[in-house]
Amino acid sequence: MSVTDVCRAAAEAWTELKGLTTERKNALLLDMADAIEEHRDRIIAANETDVAAARENGVSATLVDRLTLTDRRMAGLVSAIRAIADLPDPVGQVVDGWTRPNGLLIERVREPIGVVAVIYEARPNVTAEVAALCVKSGNCAVLRGSSMAMATNTAVMAALDSAIARHDAVPAAAVQLVTDPSRDAAQELMRAKEFVDLLVPRGGPELIASVERHATVPTVIDGAGNCHVYIDRSADLAMATAVTINAKTSRPSVCNAMETLLVHEELAQDWLPGVLDELAAAGVEIRGDLTVREVWPKAVAASEEDWGTEYLDLVLAVRVVPDVGAAIAHIDRWGTSNAEAIVARDIDVARRFAREVDSGSVFVNTSTRYSDGGEFGYGVEIGVSTQKLHVRGPIGLTALTTVKNVVWGTGQTRVV
Repeated sequence: MSVTDVCRAAAEAWTELKGLTTERKNALLLDMADAIEEHRDRIIAANETDVAAARENGVSATLVDRLTLTDRRMAGLVSAIRAIADLPDPVGQVVDGWTRPNGLLIERVREPIGVVAVIYEARPNVTAEVAALCVKSGNCAVLRGSSMAMATNTAVMAALDSAIARHDAVPAAAVQLVTDPSRDAAQELMRAKEFVDLLVPRGGPELIASVERHATVPTVIDGAGNCHVYIDRSADLAMATAVTINAKTSRPSVCNAMETLLVHEELAQDWLPGVLDELAAAGVEIRGDLTVREVWPKAVAASEEDWGTEYLDLVLAVRVVPDVGAAIAHIDRWGTSNAEAIVARDIDVARRFAREVDSGSVFVNTSTRYSDGGEFGYGVEIGVSTQKLHVRGPIGLTALTTVKNVVWGTGQTRVV
């Protein structure tokens, strides 16, 4: 099937899928989780093939980490699908309602978007997670992974297909995998405006740029994560150290890892050298401004490019700033609206940071690593939106619905 044929089949399947009851959707989700468990050995074997090929081809350690499915990640994937089944069904929820002076009752009701397409790179877990989110929200999913993860994605899709086949009311085209990894296929998906209602690209700058150039379908951009942590002079210093270490080192290859540390100048002499020692001991390369290099001479000189770089690696840019206003100005200049954090006991400073920082998620006295659909209670996420319409931050179930106006009357007719 061509990409257009896949999208057409999804649009036709949606007419059946959108009418599924919550009970039927949840039953399918639980079977999908069971199927992943049943196919676990085949999925792991396929993943080992993909990982070996990636390493042989010189793929970066960051991408290999994203590609790899460990026992823990497989267990987390199964748990995530079951967690989605446990979430309230957003479809049919009345978001708001009011009565007009003429007696009309206006209700705003959630309903599925339709066909949701996702283009993603080196993340085979996305195949199952997006499928589960789309099923629960009443949407059909068209999934296009990268060639790097093709064997794993195909194995995961086989598991999902086996679950779908056990449900007569669910059309086979409810979840589909595009197996053509070419750029032409990706661009065909970007232009399938007749059938695709929403496209979410999850990948590097080249993919995002391609979507911005070629897409005619509506898109929500899952963009870069140049995340910052600002340590205010009022911070609890033990907390500041713990948050800093976690934000950078717990998993540096993901988009919610800290890439730049901003430190109030009053902490440069006494606190900063110690935390940089801890980061260096964890394998982090420090790239600092002049003040950082004066108090911690082992730092490499930071260039202007460093402030705008999403390293996705054990590399950290560090700058000393005079106050919270300067920290906010730096983030305004270099941030990507993914996740920003402040550690501060001064509530006025914390509130100013939370109010003025332009980002989908702002964290006060905690790590940017919590910028995640699962941690937000969404089950999982389809991505992290770095734009403002129609959703910001982690894209969960409700973001995969739209709102229609349902108007109830008693025979009213308009005069003017």
